[in-house]
Amino acid sequence: MSEAHDQLEIRFRLNDGSDIGPKTFSSSTSVCTLKESILTQWPKGKENGPRTVKDVKLISAGKILENSRTLEECKSPICGLTGEVTTMHVVVQPPPTQGDKRSSDQLQNRCVCVIL
Repeated sequence: MSEAHDQLEIRFRLNDGSDIGPKTFSSSTSVCTLKESILTQWPKGKENGPRTVKDVKLISAGKILENSRTLEECKSPICGLTGEVTTMHVVVQPPPTQGDKRSSDQLQNRCVCVIL
């Protein structure tokens, strides 16, 4: 019976509203391992998919989960109830490309005035 409490069923909600899972994970699973699972299960036809674990942010109960933490450490009172599926939101944020860096540098050089 304690094994059932050590297992969490998790669904990963992508930004377009589609899902990966649900899939069962042990409560000792790290957030980094969850992200690796997302990378391997990412739908092949979807654009702007993550390339590395660093491109993925997981949000559960309104909090961004840290890679080094386990599911047990991240569990919220509203998540992980026996028999329920926990939904975690997946945010993909790829690192900026060279072109993006130049445009952000240009934005920093702009002067903005606000008159109150």
